[in-house]
Amino acid sequence: MARLILLNGAPGSGKSTLAKAFTADRPLSLALDIDSVRGMLGGWLDHPTESGLAARELALAMAGVHLRSGRVVVVPQFLGRLDFVLRLEALALEVGVPFIEVALISDVEEAVSRFLSRADAPETQEHRDAAALQERSGGVDQLRTMYARLLEVVAARPATRTVLTVPGEIDVTYGRLLAAIG
Repeated sequence: MARLILLNGAPGSGKSTLAKAFTADRPLSLALDIDSVRGMLGGWLDHPTESGLAARELALAMAGVHLRSGRVVVVPQFLGRLDFVLRLEALALEVGVPFIEVALISDVEEAVSRFLSRADAPETQEHRDAAALQERSGGVDQLRTMYARLLEVVAARPATRTVLTVPGEIDVTYGRLLAAIG
C-alpha cells in the first residue's frame, strides 16, 4: 500500500539507516534521502541554502511520481521547521495516500555524541557532507539548537509518532519503528 513516511530526527539519529532497512524489506519502495539528492548538485557546499531548497523540490517531485505508481516513499530528514513537513503532508493528501510522521528521539547529549562520533569516522559521502556542513554552521551548539527545534516540531504535530532510539541497537530501534508505523 502506497504511503509517505517521514522519519524526522537529529543528525546521526539513524534516520537513513532505518529508512534503508525499511525499504529493503519492501520491494520497489523508496528511501528518499534528501541529503543524497543535495549531494548530487554541483558545488552544493558553497551554496548550502540554495542547494537544500533545490534538493527538497526535487525530492517532492520524485516522491510524487513514486507515490502515484502505488509505492511506499520514506523520507529520512531532519526537519526543524514545519514548512517542509506541511509540504510532504500536502503531497500525500494530493496523491491520496496516508502520511505518517515519525520522530526519532533520544537524549540531546546522546544525539550530539552520536553525530560527533559519526563525523569522526564517516562511513558514507553523506556523513562526510553532513560533518562539513555542520562545521560551517556552528558545530556542537548548533546541534543542540537543531535538537530543540526538532522537539518544537514534534510538539506542534500531535499525530507524530515518536520512537526512542537505542544507541548501538539498530535492531531494537527498528523494531520500535515498525511498531510505530503499524
